[in-house]
Amino acid sequence: MTLGKNTNDIKVQGRTTMKKLTITALALASTMMTTPVLADGHGSKIVDEPLELTIHMHHKRYTSYDESWPVEQAAREMTNIHLINKTFGSNTPQSDEAINLLLASGQLPDVIGTSRIRDVVNQYGPQGAFTPLNDLIEEHAPHMKAYFDSHPDVKSAITSSDGNMYYIPYLPDGKYGRAYFIRYDWVEKLGLEIPNTVDELKTVLEAFRDGDPNGNGEKDEVPYFARQWEELIRLVTLWDGRSSGSDTYHDYYVTDGMLAHPYAGEGYREGIKNLAQWYAEGLIDAEIFTRGSSSREFLLSENMGGMTHDWFASTSGYNRLSADIDGFSFKAMAPPASISGKRIEEHRRIPFKPDGWAMGGTNKHPVETIKYFDFWFSPEGRDLVNFGVEGEQYELVDGEPQFTQAFLDGGPVNSQLYQIGAQLHARGYFQDYEYEKQWSNEFALEGIALYDEGDYLIDQFLGVSLNADEQKVYDKYNAQLRTYMLERQQAWILGTGEVEAEWAEYQEQLEKRGYSQVLEVMQAAYDRQYK
Repeated sequence: MTLGKNTNDIKVQGRTTMKKLTITALALASTMMTTPVLADGHGSKIVDEPLELTIHMHHKRYTSYDESWPVEQAAREMTNIHLINKTFGSNTPQSDEAINLLLASGQLPDVIGTSRIRDVVNQYGPQGAFTPLNDLIEEHAPHMKAYFDSHPDVKSAITSSDGNMYYIPYLPDGKYGRAYFIRYDWVEKLGLEIPNTVDELKTVLEAFRDGDPNGNGEKDEVPYFARQWEELIRLVTLWDGRSSGSDTYHDYYVTDGMLAHPYAGEGYREGIKNLAQWYAEGLIDAEIFTRGSSSREFLLSENMGGMTHDWFASTSGYNRLSADIDGFSFKAMAPPASISGKRIEEHRRIPFKPDGWAMGGTNKHPVETIKYFDFWFSPEGRDLVNFGVEGEQYELVDGEPQFTQAFLDGGPVNSQLYQIGAQLHARGYFQDYEYEKQWSNEFALEGIALYDEGDYLIDQFLGVSLNADEQKVYDKYNAQLRTYMLERQQAWILGTGEVEAEWAEYQEQLEKRGYSQVLEVMQAAYDRQYK
């Protein structure tokens, strides 16, 4: 089974519902608690005297734990737990390199937080490097227990092959991530309608290319562009292909309980063939593989970009350019219907990330540590991790956290929060979508409502936990498989290969490179984990 819209229906949304869940859990668990906790989530400190726990925390946005973060200082005051930085490899931006240095040292700290920690704990947890969390959560972490009881698919997904949970993930909130955005003013200027089908979309992109919608007399418009080139491959869905099964690019996907890779399917072949044609005809940014993350900023501010697939909140923010570009209107549009009439949005927020934190196997204070982990799921801890420090970044308005106007005006909200130690993805916590909603403008909210009404989201693959033998097979083949797939993909788009002529050989090469072997071990793990 996979996670679909029904699971999102039971997802804890916002602070009030979380409180209701934790009240029930706390009432049931009160006899197991060693420290009193009140029904509203507030309670005594975890320990009477300050307790120091060491931590390795590494992420691309912050390569070391900062004990002076205001959020950390507030958490110390609330819990009496003091995290002491013991991060390895803080001079490298690569979290996998840093965790490898840590593991090689043989000196695991009490807490380990990092990008893609799921792979690390699933490999080394059963060997004793990390502390199993199941019983600790059951006996000492009522807020986390309430969360996992209401999200059984997430609990299954983060469970290792030996049946233990070894990490607490960063848990995004909300359903929607990316959407199709198009220049509504260009469409109107050219006398067209917002496209509803793949054929209508091609017509609009051709008009963007040829009709001089920016009015400068030059043929400099870029009909379709993307900050990440993978968002070009996303368009294979318009020919009933797939580009990924999760919010991670190039991931496997699940259909009726069976795993497959999107780059091995017939719809993908048809999609790549057509995208190669669109690229050759100038409907796709000629620099889509090289322009990089600045493409959205550059092409929109220069009045050259026509359409993309990107995040709701940040992309909607570019409507500020209407102050400089007359009539500028860059808004979300519904996914065009595919060649078979399907309208889908392949990207959605996954309910958990492979990032988060775990407990070292030599941790001498597991009960205090799990209570500290649980603090971040309590109402006061959740407010702190999502919104920052009360009185500094936000105020309570009718009992709910609201960012101050001064904070909202201070620059990108995400960046400001990272700088104070909030919204850190190498920490295990449950995000509150209200934090993002507060800095999403009317265009983003309008687009989300459009996608919600259309019910375009599809199920996700939540990943598998491989045992040691399965991991060996996966490690042997998967990297070379992906490299080969991406090499052929780019060659076909750029016109240095021809997908129809090469498809049979491509399929043979996938088999030679271990595609069936990888699917076999992943399917076995999936059946064990979810069925």
